[in-house]
Amino acid sequence: MRNIAVKIMYDGGGYHGWQTQPNGITVQERMEKVLSELTGEIIAVCGCSRTDSGVHALEYVFNFKSNTGIPAERLPYAINTHLGNDGIAAVAAKDVSEDFSARFSSDGKRYVYKIWNSTLQNPFTAKYSWFVPYRLDVENMKIAAEKLCGKHDFSAFMAAGGSQKTTVRTIRECVVKESTEWREQLEVEVEADAFLYNMVRIITGTLVEVGTGRKTVEDIEKIIRDCDRRGAGMTAPPEGLFLKKVFYKPELLEW
Repeated sequence: MRNIAVKIMYDGGGYHGWQTQPNGITVQERMEKVLSELTGEIIAVCGCSRTDSGVHALEYVFNFKSNTGIPAERLPYAINTHLGNDGIAAVAAKDVSEDFSARFSSDGKRYVYKIWNSTLQNPFTAKYSWFVPYRLDVENMKIAAEKLCGKHDFSAFMAAGGSQKTTVRTIRECVVKESTEWREQLEVEVEADAFLYNMVRIITGTLVEVGTGRKTVEDIEKIIRDCDRRGAGMTAPPEGLFLKKVFYKPELLEW
């Protein structure tokens, strides 16, 4: 039996997240239905991450096992034909080792969160950013972001409902930068070995509070140290969040 890794991108606005659930259509459910139709088998897929309702992915990886004879390089074309205009597109597929898991073999992930910082809304970014209409001190946000880097207990940046065994994570990079596409758009990029439930959205909400002056740069270290969710900022809305990159060791998966 083959083990096949697939890379997709998707607009999460029309889906109740990645993971199959009873109260709405999810990306996982859609992919399993399409692959089952293509292969004539009952397909279960393993995703690299759980993404919440409304969150997008510029790169998402899953794997599935099948006896299909469809060549891996042709699989994205077959998937996209079945998907139609569903807000999901397969961009690559590859045969991988039997023990490869999109979730457990991952070496880290990178997210980007987009903020539209202007007194006027932009109809072309409204579905894919957080509209913040008041002035933000971007330089202070950049300094605060740097203080989040390193290995820490990030329980203050986890929403209720998280089920992780440990809340210790290593943030490899956390930066705030101006978009090259729109001067009013800010981007918060966070790369870590793993993430807690709503971690990036809470980090973003906290950095925005630094930008408004409700919190200071010096508050960041105390928030981390106190391990108290009440000390951090609000949870930013889902529409501005994108899973940007999933990392694997080259010997396991290299597109």
